[in-house]
Amino acid sequence: MGRASLPQRRRRAREIALQLIYELDLRPDLTEDEAVNMYPWSDEDDEVTGYARFLVHAAAEHTDEIDSMLRDYIVGWRTERMVAVDRASIKLALCEGVLERRVPVAVAVSEAVELTKMFGTVESSRFVNGVLGRIIRAQTGEFSDAAGGGADAVSKDE
Repeated sequence: MGRASLPQRRRRAREIALQLIYELDLRPDLTEDEAVNMYPWSDEDDEVTGYARFLVHAAAEHTDEIDSMLRDYIVGWRTERMVAVDRASIKLALCEGVLERRVPVAVAVSEAVELTKMFGTVESSRFVNGVLGRIIRAQTGEFSDAAGGGADAVSKDE
């Protein structure tokens, strides 16, 4: 990545972490170390590699806590019915912004919404924004509606 800025390196790290969290979600037989070691890191900046690895390990460490939040705050959905990319993006945002507090919550939400626009379905960004809004308001009392609307309407009808 050469002379990329910190936000660009962090964005790249999140893209990689999202892919690895997604893989771990779909392949529960893998450990996070196995998934991380299979990724082709050779073209990545050391800072990108380090932050992506941190995010994957932190998300794995907080899986039970995040799953509990999802069960508590999603109306009419079972987490296993969610689109896997959406689930991975939500896990990444909650881990980075709420549980590990590596970035402001608004940044974590905004990045999750942008990642789901890149990797998810047409409805993913609105759904992810709504789920994160509901959880974050309940957990911290703060939330910035990154996708523009829909934060209160998280239901199986979306």
